[in-house]
Amino acid sequence: MVIGCLGCVGAVKENRPLLLSFFILLLLILLLEILFMILFFAYQDQIDLYAQSDLKKGLQLFGTEGNIGLTNAWSIVQTDFRCCGVTNHTDWFHVYNASRVPDSCCLEYSDNCGLENPGTWWTAPCYERVKGWLQDNLVALWIFALCTALTQILGLVFSMTMFCHALRADTFYA
Repeated sequence: MVIGCLGCVGAVKENRPLLLSFFILLLLILLLEILFMILFFAYQDQIDLYAQSDLKKGLQLFGTEGNIGLTNAWSIVQTDFRCCGVTNHTDWFHVYNASRVPDSCCLEYSDNCGLENPGTWWTAPCYERVKGWLQDNLVALWIFALCTALTQILGLVFSMTMFCHALRADTFYA
């Protein structure tokens, strides 16, 4: 937002230093985004393992005081994606130190249904379900990324065009 304001003020005032600052900052952001995408694809397996490990650590905070947002998020994910745990329902056994799961893992929700028969629990892993959902919606994600990149490239082109125009105006009218 600050960089956008920098570009707007530079364009309205035709201020060359502001336009050049906007161009450099926007170019730096675009290059960092490209670098992060390359690193993401290069290290995708390690990111997968780290994400699963981090999510399993987050399970330990489920239902604890001060973590209502995390608890609600897990409940919503498990209910909406019809899954249980990160890799399977046994992830919850380490949290509760017992063979039970949260009620959001149940095929048919009822109070304390996570204490009952394991046959009434979702068996699909949440990590794989969410990852599959993201892959199913990958086209929308790529369209968003391309629109964002196009907007940034247009910002770079227009700011440099205005910078060059302001340079010529100073040269001829000074």
